[in-house]
Formats: sequence, C-alpha cells, structure tokens
Amino acid sequence: MELYEEIVRLKREGRSAALATIVQCIGSSPQKEGAKMLVRDDGSIAGTLGGGCIEAEVIQASRMAIRDGLPQTIPFELTEKHGGLVCGGKVLVYIEPIIPDPHLVVLGAGHVGRALSRAARFSGFRITVIDDREEYANRENIPDAQTFVVTDFERAFEKFPVERDAYIVIATRGHNHDLDALKAALNTEARYIGLMGSRRKKQDRPKKGLKLWGILGSRLRADGPQLAGVPGRGRHLVARRGRRRRGA
Repeated sequence: MELYEEIVRLKREGRSAALATIVQCIGSSPQKEGAKMLVRDDGSIAGTLGGGCIEAEVIQASRMAIRDGLPQTIPFELTEKHGGLVCGGKVLVYIEPIIPDPHLVVLGAGHVGRALSRAARFSGFRITVIDDREEYANRENIPDAQTFVVTDFERAFEKFPVERDAYIVIATRGHNHDLDALKAALNTEARYIGLMGSRRKKQDRPKKGLKLWGILGSRLRADGPQLAGVPGRGRHLVARRGRRRRGA
C-alpha cells in the first residue's frame, strides 16, 4: 500500500516514476511473483525485487521507460551473470511508466480562463491559473483549477517555474498584459505556448517584435468565451501527443 501512496504523492507533485513488477517466476528466485519496486524519476527506489544486478538493470530500464513513456518487459536468468545470483531460476519483470497528468498553465483568470480550465480538466490536465488579481485567481472563481498564483504577468514564472512538458495558454484581459505574459512564457522551456485572441491580435504580434505561429480561437466564428476555449483545448490535445512545439 505504501508504494501506491508514494505514486499518488509523486503524481500530485507532477513527477514521473516507473513501477517494476515480477510477473513470472520459474524455478528458484530471491523474490516471488507480484514483488514490486518503484523507481522515481531521480533514480531512487522504494520496495525491492531482490537486490543485486537485477535491480540495477531494472532501475536503468525504468528510467528509459519514464523517458520514452513506454512499458517494457525484461527476462532475467538468475545465474552468475546477474551479480552472483545462482538461484538457477528465471524471472520476468514488467516495467510500467507512471507519467503525471499533463500540466496546463493559464495566464488570465477571466471568462476565457475559466472556460478553458473547465474544458482542460475534463481532458485530464492539471491546471494552474496565474493572474495579478487575487479576487479572480481563486477556487471560487475557477473551481476546476488546482493551483493559483497571484503575481504580475511579466514576472509570472520567476517564483513559479514550469516543467519542460508544461502547456501555457495566454488569455489575459488586455493586449499589454498579453505581451507581458507572452514574453514571460517565451523565457520558459514549456513545450507549448498559445495566445488566445483574434486575427487582428495575430497581425499585431510581428509589430511587437515577437514571432508567433497562430492565435488560439482566431478561426472560430462564434460568440462567448466557452466556445472560444474549444479550439484551444483541441490544439492542446494535439500538441500533447506530438513533438515539442511553440505556437498555436
């Protein structure tokens, strides 16, 4: 039970891990079927598969599984080759990567930010909302977000650094705030940065000296912030499964 509590804790912190399980034993072995070992993203472990070079190889394979996001199955023969384990049996280890929910950071706690947060939560995102107004950046206003940061947009990521796999959407209440937020976002290593707005806003960006591929919501002919948030969500889902990309 402690391993699963640790998995919950790691996911809550946005960290990755891998769970290695002995799924088959043939003959004598230091651990039985069902034995588990959790390998955290920093290489530390909880639990054991019996020690020796088997665990060393499983840790290495687990870190690769975390990196690639793909499970692995590894067979072991318990001979002198594996750290002097001469049990004579065979063991099959299944490694399952545990990847945290994708992280969406919304800059702007207005109507669009609220609608986008609602759509993103149903799509499986962890959501952080950043705004310079405490009366807006709170759970009462945006109940679907988990984390709130109250700060100026130009300093949004000074005290709240984001991970490389984060997604950032800018939907502030004005062009000047958008520009401050965009400059701050471009200084991060987030895999995706999008700006909510109209075609006119897209045309204005080069004049500000910033290159942006597109604007979220610019092709949607509909009224209301709820509808404006829909294409942003769709593009995030595409980017989430694709390669690292900056733009909309």
